Amino acid sequence: MSNSVSKRPLLKPFSLLLLFLSSFLLLRLFLSSSATAKATATASVFTSSVSEAVPPPPLVRIRRTFRSYDDYVKLQLNKTLDSRLRRVWATRDWDRKVRVFTRFFADLAAEGLLSNSSAALCIGARLGQEVAALRGLGVSGAVGMDLAPAPPLVVRGDFHRQPFPDASFDFEFSNVFDHALYPDRFAAEVERTLRPGGFAVLHVAVHRRGDKYSANDLLGGVDGLLALFNHSRLVRSRKVDAFGLDTEVVIQKFKH
Repeated sequence: MSNSVSKRPLLKPFSLLLLFLSSFLLLRLFLSSSATAKATATASVFTSSVSEAVPPPPLVRIRRTFRSYDDYVKLQLNKTLDSRLRRVWATRDWDRKVRVFTRFFADLAAEGLLSNSSAALCIGARLGQEVAALRGLGVSGAVGMDLAPAPPLVVRGDFHRQPFPDASFDFEFSNVFDHALYPDRFAAEVERTLRPGGFAVLHVAVHRRGDKYSANDLLGGVDGLLALFNHSRLVRSRKVDAFGLDTEVVIQKFKH
């Protein structure tokens, strides 16, 4: 009996040693796994920050949102149907604008981009000064399109959804790109209604800000505009002084 009692204390230090070693190993494993997890998390965050880089700024910025498309149309018509503006456009402003547009179109004709036989469309033409200029140069097939018609020069139409069949025109002109709520649709409709090899001429604001009726800002300049046209090439661009717009861009729809 006394021998068995005397042996028991010898087991206690050994048990304590095993417990200590086990705890130590468990602690090492815990610290090691925590460090690995932290390193993995850090690497994951870094990889994520590289792969999910901040996207580039938009090439075209939409200025405002509307509760409905009808609200957008109403805003545009507020300017087009303003009785005071229409009197100005039809009287003292008429001759001046026709002269300026005539000069622009004569230059384009001299470059071979426009001829008397061209079927030509002026997009967002209001009362039709652009159309009058084209017809005055002999382009008898010229017609204008606007939300509010102005017979006999301008028919009713929305540039987001032109009321013409595919490949209807050899030449299209517009100085209202900044009024487009959906710039990609504007561009798609120009390309849809242009014939293969046809030309589109756009007057846009690159270095100036549009008026309160503008729906977008062209942040990407000419490159931002061209990025919207998927089936066309740039012919040229140049600086102009065109009723608050500063750049003329000429594109040609691919022939095939």
